[in-house]
Amino acid sequence: IKHEVAQEVKRMRDEHSVKPRLFAVLVGDDDASAVYVRNKVRACADVGIESEQLDLPDSTTTKDLLAVVRKLNEDKDVDGILVQLPLPKHIDEAAIIEAVDPARDVDGFHPTNVGLLVMGRPRFVPCTPAGIIELLERNKIEIAGANACVVGRSQIVGRPVASLLLQRHATVTICHSRTRDLPSVTRQADILVAAIGRAGFIRRDFIKPGATVIDVGINKITDAAEARALFGDEAEKRIEAIARRGYTLVGDVHPVEADLVAGTRTPVPGGVGLLTVAVLMRNTLQAAKWRRGV
Repeated sequence: IKHEVAQEVKRMRDEHSVKPRLFAVLVGDDDASAVYVRNKVRACADVGIESEQLDLPDSTTTKDLLAVVRKLNEDKDVDGILVQLPLPKHIDEAAIIEAVDPARDVDGFHPTNVGLLVMGRPRFVPCTPAGIIELLERNKIEIAGANACVVGRSQIVGRPVASLLLQRHATVTICHSRTRDLPSVTRQADILVAAIGRAGFIRRDFIKPGATVIDVGINKITDAAEARALFGDEAEKRIEAIARRGYTLVGDVHPVEADLVAGTRTPVPGGVGLLTVAVLMRNTLQAAKWRRGV
């Protein structure tokens, strides 16, 4: 995806003297959010998209952040606006999302863009769900007619990916914390998407033999004994990582148990997260093309 975006950005620059521009806003001092924004800015440089980052203190108010967003909406040189989530708890997140110009909402979170997606007329699709579909289609995983199960109902991943799967003619089930006998439901799925934020929660008894398992979770593990239970032969490497930096990463799927029954599984790290950033680049490119008429 990044290669395709880079080629199109070069064409726009050569033929129209236009270079897409993304503006990222980071509020507070959340380490994970800072890493995510840094990766997005680096990806912009890789594909030729101009980017700028504004770091705001944790004391920033909703009013302050709304003023920043309104100023960006008025800047004719900004094609994509990204306000990194989650925001500090005292900020009205919904108000900020709704304030972003829908034509520059490259995260795809504005209610207008959410509505278009649900109607089957997507403009900007949230990056992680779009990345999941790219992963399935490029690996020739049959979606039409498949039983698909999404564990998690967030507005960022669960609900939009369910809409995208449904639009591609899968039979879709959305599960959540109130689902009764969850393993018996997920075991029916040819395509299982785990997006619940619980380390190693999806175990072998949740998975249909031969199923495609998409692991969206990114969870920090700090305990060596837990790492040993999750990673099997890889445990010592993970324990070394914990000793070195204080944590290692695992998804929502138990990697050792899942691999005993799943046909294919996305790794964490190195799976869906990479596609999420690539789709953000593509959304920014598309925003620039629409806004600038090229």
